[in-house]
Amino acid sequence: GGLPSFHIPDFPLTWDAFMTVLPYSVVLAGVGLIESLLSLQLVDDVTETRGQPNRECVAQGVGNITCGLFGGMGGCAMVGQTIINVESGGRGRLSGMAAGGFLLLFILFLAPLIEQIPLATLVGIMFMVVIGTFEFGSLRLFGRVPKQDIIVGLLVATVTVFTDLAVAVITGVIVSALVFAWEHARELRISTESLSEGQKIYRIQGPLFFASTAKFAEAFDFRNDPAEVILDFAQSKVVDHSALEAIDNLAEKYRNVGKTLHLRHLSFECRTLLKKAGDLVEVNIKEDPLYHVADEVR
Repeated sequence: GGLPSFHIPDFPLTWDAFMTVLPYSVVLAGVGLIESLLSLQLVDDVTETRGQPNRECVAQGVGNITCGLFGGMGGCAMVGQTIINVESGGRGRLSGMAAGGFLLLFILFLAPLIEQIPLATLVGIMFMVVIGTFEFGSLRLFGRVPKQDIIVGLLVATVTVFTDLAVAVITGVIVSALVFAWEHARELRISTESLSEGQKIYRIQGPLFFASTAKFAEAFDFRNDPAEVILDFAQSKVVDHSALEAIDNLAEKYRNVGKTLHLRHLSFECRTLLKKAGDLVEVNIKEDPLYHVADEVR
């Protein structure tokens, strides 16, 4: 072996070449960052310390760029090697530097000796790493944690086997977000009360966002309601633009049948973003909540 020489990669600076490389570079960067951060978290758990994720990511990016300028391959922290290092007593930066130094010696001078190690030995070492890395205590969580969490975990593990870690993590995040939205949509509760003044009040409880707008719209009987209807959001929160649209559409329905709709306890930002129902909001500075709405227009 020998030391690499500095050179600029021979890469055509064209849009077609950039678009060809972009998908692979994003996947490789995603896998590298995810595995490095997982390794860092694993080390923090084992050593009861706290690492610096941002610093590690920047260092990895600088190192990979430098490798590319010397004809090397990009890399990242590996869970297996990290476990071996930590369980062998490595705790500081010196252990990583020593590992890199010995690897350089193996490449330059000791390659003939490394070639004499049987492949079955390396396989056995990796099996021991897997056994040491796997959290067997997690098997006891079956039946104790929500089923959706177990399903997401199994899904991520399966996708990792058949594709790669980046796709698996993205899949897990998307599925977890959908499960979260579904569960919180079921928390929406709407109760009614008829007042002596001939008014009807709807009390909204729970978050109002894109997943709960259908349930929100179905709760109102605008044709049979009295002439004045009050919507009380004291125990609710308008989360996103879909919720604003649902309120606007409901106000338009009551207007079309000649009835008055009053909106209470909405935040100032809700009042300003409502297009059709903004003038129906009753302002109470002392009781109205303060929060932001996730809307594309600011």
